[in-house]
Amino acid sequence: MRELKVSVPGLELAALAWGEPDAQPLLMLHGWLDNAASFALLAPLLADRFQVIALDLPGHGHSQHLPEGTVYQHVDYARAVLAAADALALPRFHLLGHSLGAGVATLVAVAAPERVRRLALIEGLGPLGDDGSRTLDRFREAMASTSAGSRPLRVFPAIDDAARARALASGLDATLARPIVERGLREVEGGYSWRSDPRLSRPTAIRLAETQVMALLLGLAAPTSLLLARPHPPYLESEALQVRIDCVADIHVTHMDGGHHLHLERPDDVASWLHGAI
Repeated sequence: MRELKVSVPGLELAALAWGEPDAQPLLMLHGWLDNAASFALLAPLLADRFQVIALDLPGHGHSQHLPEGTVYQHVDYARAVLAAADALALPRFHLLGHSLGAGVATLVAVAAPERVRRLALIEGLGPLGDDGSRTLDRFREAMASTSAGSRPLRVFPAIDDAARARALASGLDATLARPIVERGLREVEGGYSWRSDPRLSRPTAIRLAETQVMALLLGLAAPTSLLLARPHPPYLESEALQVRIDCVADIHVTHMDGGHHLHLERPDDVASWLHGAI
């Protein structure tokens, strides 16, 4: 495993890399409040075939936070990923995304179809959409959150305490969460605190309308493989997701027993799925 620093316009990003630099590039994008270490168990299983590069998205892991007064949006994540691919001299690459990273990866593949060879997605297809039912409430919540000020810094006496807190919040076993937690912490007076930008937990004021997401998916040209956990979580409604799946011309869907972080819970099985997908 190698640490990378990636300079893009206005931002310094970090990444982890495995495998030989001259192998086929496989770019990986993690989920919300995760980081590149989300792939610490999966990536070594792929390093004999790929140069695996797992990015810390802006505001996550060791990557810089966005400037004050800006917000985190899927479109801007996608722009940062394409800029990172430019900085890494990757004219074409395979792309894997998990959860938030799956939404961002979808947008990257739509935006630059000539660059993404194959697209693999875990627990997500496209960004979060808006059916209109909570648009007004969500907008007001987000604007109120922006003006509410910062929350007090949460300090954990030890890394194990942070891992247990993460497990309690996400349902992911503390042992499996450990790589994400260790990369996501910084030392402060009295212990450890999260590195991630606190603004990531604020509600999003405006989401793409679901019809807009569908229009984007109709333009997805890369051969796509989607891996879904069974049973599905409540935020991935099967009927709404099927509508999105039907928009993609070349897609293969696989279900696997497990939780939202399948690549941490079942890395060998996910590696086998990925070898078949790419």
